[in-house]
Amino acid sequence: MAVAMGWITLQLGIRNLLLHKLRSVLTMLGTILGVGSVIAMLAIGEGSKREALEQIRQLGAANVIIRSVKPEQQDEDQASASGSSQQQVLPVLEYGLKYRDFELLTAALPTVRESLPIAMVRKDAQHGHHRISNARILGTTSDYLSVKNLALRRGRFLSSPDQRAAANVAVLGAGAAERLFSFEDPLGKPLLLGADVYVVIGVLDPQASGNATPGGIGQQDFNNDIYVPLSAARGRFGDLQMIVRAGSQEFERTELSEITLTVQDQNLVSQTAAMARKLLRRNHPHDTDYELQVPLELLRQAEQEKRIWNLVLGSIAGIALLVGGIGIMNIMLATVTERTREIGIRRALGAKRRHITAQFLVETTILSSTGGLLGILVGIAIPVLVTNLSEIETVLSWWFALFAFSISVAIGVIFGMYPARRAALMDPIEALRYE
Repeated sequence: MAVAMGWITLQLGIRNLLLHKLRSVLTMLGTILGVGSVIAMLAIGEGSKREALEQIRQLGAANVIIRSVKPEQQDEDQASASGSSQQQVLPVLEYGLKYRDFELLTAALPTVRESLPIAMVRKDAQHGHHRISNARILGTTSDYLSVKNLALRRGRFLSSPDQRAAANVAVLGAGAAERLFSFEDPLGKPLLLGADVYVVIGVLDPQASGNATPGGIGQQDFNNDIYVPLSAARGRFGDLQMIVRAGSQEFERTELSEITLTVQDQNLVSQTAAMARKLLRRNHPHDTDYELQVPLELLRQAEQEKRIWNLVLGSIAGIALLVGGIGIMNIMLATVTERTREIGIRRALGAKRRHITAQFLVETTILSSTGGLLGILVGIAIPVLVTNLSEIETVLSWWFALFAFSISVAIGVIFGMYPARRAALMDPIEALRYE
């Protein structure tokens, strides 16, 4: 009997809503847009956060990264000096990490499993008619691949014999290989770096690039990097570089651009970073020419920001769907007024208050649930369009749709309760007199 009454109530609710198709569609529109916007925001936000977290993870959760930084104050002093006397020969600006820093950190930190030195120089790279001006050349060791979580596509990487012999060999990033050799096989081919000739022995897999690049040096696309043995870079390129800016020349000397320390136990990363700071103060008392970065701390911070961002999106979702709920309540109050005489007739024929309440709750639930289902389709379509048109990564998850749909139905029931109770509490006699 109860099932039959429920089915009849559902049929009546659908029929009443179909009597005013345009009004029903406009009422659902708020829910459709609310649910669709919630799913789209969550998908776009999740995609951007996942990409940022992946970039930080690629830096290595067990790594401590120390980079050379040009002191700002010294830049200003040199600029003022050049302005006062353009004929004056500028002194050599020495800053950043030294080889003795690398030796000190390696010897004094028992928690470090691997230590990786990197020296970056800029030289023109050329093969035949193909050229990369001012290319980034990284002098490093055979541990680079494992420490930086990079993969080799072809050939081999730098080895210990290459380091000991200061061999003229080079490994190319995927972008550098494509720009310098196009469709030609680069392995075994000569490559001109500055004034020296190197032989290409390997090519790396393409890597996702971003601000937090696994390559670790600067903010550029590390797919264009070229890797040579550290001993070869030190012996042939040296530490002194001439920087040409706006017609002026500056000379800088930096021995190491980066030192990456891989800690044995991830739980000891923070302690290792603190010890590294104390050791570096021996050779760098002012802490102005280097920076220390701990990817694990960045990862924890990013995950915390992700939780806060989800909370913010949830609040926005609640506000968006709240507007839809208010629209449903407004329409249902107008419907109750229109159907006052119908309510009086049903009460006179024996319908109880719970039947009237159920009737209007069924109608609001139909509106909110139908709007929620259509909103899910809109919410899925928007991220797909965003990804195809702008190449921004989006991540769709089933719980986005479940979350948004559940809220839409809940808001429909909550905001439909007041109009339903108002209809149920009407005096039958007064309702029959209503015109």
